[in-house]
Amino acid sequence: MNASRFMPEPRSAARTFRDLLVWRKAPEFVLQVYAFTAGFPKTEMYGLSQQMRRAAVSIPANIAEGFRRRGKADKARFMNIAEGSIEESRYYLILASDLGYGDTDRLMSSLEEASRLLTAYVGAILSSDS
Repeated sequence: MNASRFMPEPRSAARTFRDLLVWRKAPEFVLQVYAFTAGFPKTEMYGLSQQMRRAAVSIPANIAEGFRRRGKADKARFMNIAEGSIEESRYYLILASDLGYGDTDRLMSSLEEASRLLTAYVGAILSSDS
């Protein structure tokens, strides 16, 4: 039996931040947040709606910025900022649900996926030789 059939194919190195799966998932979350917050009460136009959007946009923006940074520490710092924005977004989803602004289950699931991917990416950065 040929064991190589069962081994995953090696991935090619990402040339741009757009090649990163974690980055591709993060803008999906942003678009979901924009659609969700569009239904918020008008009193939230400059409140929770803007906070949620700002935190969501920060996730892929920091992944993109960190991608081109040289050195593990600098890359990891931007990924850590993105991780912080994930946690901020997580809280805003809880708050929106508590305020009765809508069902956040799908958004939370999307955010969890981005969080898992970012955690794995940070681990790969920190364990790499370069």
